Amino acid sequence: MNSIKKLFSVACASLLLLSCTSKDETAATKVEEKPLVKILQVYEQDVPQIVDYTATVEGFKSNNISTSTPNRIKRILVDVGTPVRAGQTLVILDDVNVEQSQIRIANMKVNLDRAKELLSIGGGTQQAVDQLQTEYDAAVRAFNNLKENTVLTSPMSGVVTQKNNDNGDFSSGSPILVVEQMQPAKVIVSVNEIHFPKVKKGMKVNVKLDVYGDEEFEGSVYLIHPTIDPATRTFKVEVTLPNRDNRIHSGMFARVSFNFGSVKHVVVPDLSIVKQTGSGNRFVYVYKDGKVSFQQVELGARLGDSYELISGVESGSNVVVSGQSRLNDGKEVEVMSNNASAEKTDSVK
Repeated sequence: MNSIKKLFSVACASLLLLSCTSKDETAATKVEEKPLVKILQVYEQDVPQIVDYTATVEGFKSNNISTSTPNRIKRILVDVGTPVRAGQTLVILDDVNVEQSQIRIANMKVNLDRAKELLSIGGGTQQAVDQLQTEYDAAVRAFNNLKENTVLTSPMSGVVTQKNNDNGDFSSGSPILVVEQMQPAKVIVSVNEIHFPKVKKGMKVNVKLDVYGDEEFEGSVYLIHPTIDPATRTFKVEVTLPNRDNRIHSGMFARVSFNFGSVKHVVVPDLSIVKQTGSGNRFVYVYKDGKVSFQQVELGARLGDSYELISGVESGSNVVVSGQSRLNDGKEVEVMSNNASAEKTDSVK
């Protein structure tokens, strides 16, 4: 009987010990379940507001060389790439119609003078004279127009960028040549409407052309279009580029940078940014009083290994920069003892 009691006591003691051990292990497990994170305190700083846009180089002005009267092309005196000056003859058309018009006008002048002479001696009528005068004046205007369209000149200095006909072709009203003024050159940029109040005529911009790598060209705002495109929420800005050495050509791909000064925004390390699965939204975990909250943020410019935040996090907040994979909104966390929560790193100074 004593042996049975002794065995029962030992069993109870073992169960009690096992129970205590199990509770201790469970408690320890619960403590270990708190995710370990690293946090960093972030602050506002002056962030340059540099906005980049792409565009294509154009001529400052473009002119279509064509004739309003269909005619055969006798000679084209220039080719694509030929520099031309204002007033230079570019195309000579057939003058057969000119000669015929000259003969017709000369005959009309004889009839008009005869009618005037008859009127002066009491023959004929004023009505007949007036009618002949009207016909004669109309013929002269038509002749002058025809003559102008026989020799086509350039209205400006520039370079020939298109040649659409050859000698002997019949002009049909479409451009025979296109002349572009390339000094200065021009780019037209579609700028976001939020910058409309900031763009000023004459402001300087930096332009890079892909063909010249990182070389920068200084341009200036020449014209600001006054309307916003409701489909794209952009407005057009024309930027001129000096082109004294003729290195800039129509059609080149350009990257245009506008500098709108600087503003104070919170800057966070890129390690703190979390992308929400299935959407383009970005979030940051903010640590406070042992817990983290899931804060949606609006990203601005990338600054090396950091991001400018337009909104979402206040200056002085502690953001999680490591350990986000086990986190959710309101989660209790354990902060690494060697965190830099009270320090500013080089990336956020």
